Amino acid sequence: MKRKEYSLGDLTEIAEMILESLDDRNVIVFRGEMGAGKTTLISALCEVLGVEDDVTSPTFALVNNYLTAAGDDLYHFDFYRIDRIEEAYDMGYEEYFYGSGLCLVEWPEKVEELIPDDAMTVRLEVLSPTHRAITID
Repeated sequence: MKRKEYSLGDLTEIAEMILESLDDRNVIVFRGEMGAGKTTLISALCEVLGVEDDVTSPTFALVNNYLTAAGDDLYHFDFYRIDRIEEAYDMGYEEYFYGSGLCLVEWPEKVEELIPDDAMTVRLEVLSPTHRAITID
């Protein structure tokens, strides 16, 4: 477990630290209260990976698909508005979570039983309006 305090100016470094800790895993879940910076951190990860598209939270679509500079698929999930676990089944979550693309998951609490056992967990804690603490498991 790694814990580090950071500010917005450190996002690239934090994103690189997350990617270096990933090992062979392809699912990263982001935990933190509303406004903790989950989407902002995911945007930084996408930037480090060379995604050229605008990165936005897929709150209503549930998933956005991006292409990295290396040509790999990257999937950004936001389960905040999911009402029933069946919605995740209907979208074919298994193809994403157990496929080859990197999956970045916001609000995993809504689909907890579907998250792979080996998923990386990134916890964000608000310390102040400009500072956060990150813990990586």
